[in-house]
Amino acid sequence: MRTTKLDEKKYWLDDPRNVTKVYYGVWVICAIAALADLFYDKHVHFWWERLFNFYGFYGFVVCFLLVLAAKELRKLVMRDEDYYD
Repeated sequence: MRTTKLDEKKYWLDDPRNVTKVYYGVWVICAIAALADLFYDKHVHFWWERLFNFYGFYGFVVCFLLVLAAKELRKLVMRDEDYYD
């Protein structure tokens, strides 16, 4: 039995309009979270923690560095494709 394009199940992210909505929704949530930084009192230990959206920027940089470190670590621990054969 062959499946055709008409028989394939369609998921909600298959529609490009929904992908665009998710994309802009993430940007809106990030903007709201960044603006919320203006409206609460921070109890900081260092002067740079007072900078606008410091924790968001710090989290982004650390996540980016973690991805780069994982790419390098992969080279160290990667096995050959036929390792288990």
